[in-house]
Amino acid sequence: MPIWVSQPGQVSEVKMEEQQMFLIRTGFSDQGTNGMLVTNGFSCFTLELPWRHNNRSVSCIPQGQYKVIQRASPKYGKIYWVTEVPSRSYILIHSGNYAGDVSKGYKSHVQGCILLGQKMGRLSGQKAVLNSRVTVNKFMRMTDLQPFKLHVIGQQ
Repeated sequence: MPIWVSQPGQVSEVKMEEQQMFLIRTGFSDQGTNGMLVTNGFSCFTLELPWRHNNRSVSCIPQGQYKVIQRASPKYGKIYWVTEVPSRSYILIHSGNYAGDVSKGYKSHVQGCILLGQKMGRLSGQKAVLNSRVTVNKFMRMTDLQPFKLHVIGQQ
């Protein structure tokens, strides 16, 4: 939200600086792309689909910088939406456990979105983020539903 600054004979709008977050990818396999989401005072594990050349519904998003805004989702309620992803739409940050390549027999709770979790582990023999709902709720409280800039670092 912008703030207004008043000086003698002048009133001008000054935009507050957006919070900066970094998604640092650390591991890549058919079971998903794992990483860390880091900002001042908060960090958690992430899990995304494997890199499949940014193909819809089967790939994580390309590395780069994205504006992330709050959105109401019929399935997840108030959640974050990663905007302006080339050739993609409705990339959300939400809870879930799996992000594997379904064409290779792995489970997935995403079609391009980013999962958050308190821990990395395994469920039913597959790589997974754990305590995801708790982590997403903590993340939503920490950000107070304010927009932020997401820097995605690392690829395949």
